[in-house]
Amino acid sequence: MIDREHELAITKQAQVLRISRGSVYYLPRPVSASDLAVMRHLDRLHWSSVRRFAMLRGLLAAEGARSAGVT
Repeated sequence: MIDREHELAITKQAQVLRISRGSVYYLPRPVSASDLAVMRHLDRLHWSSVRRFAMLRGLLAAEGARSAGVT
């Protein structure tokens, strides 16, 4: 999409394509294995619950989770 070798400045190319200039420079960081495991666990809890999101906090608290905002 963006041609860094083109004579048109990257800012102008982003404008023409209607994308944010920040997205041109963004480099995704790899996700750690432990973070992926937590995300998978949260997904399992979320999708196994009848009330889904409303019960997620309670399920985590019942398991003894003590992280940001979960008590």
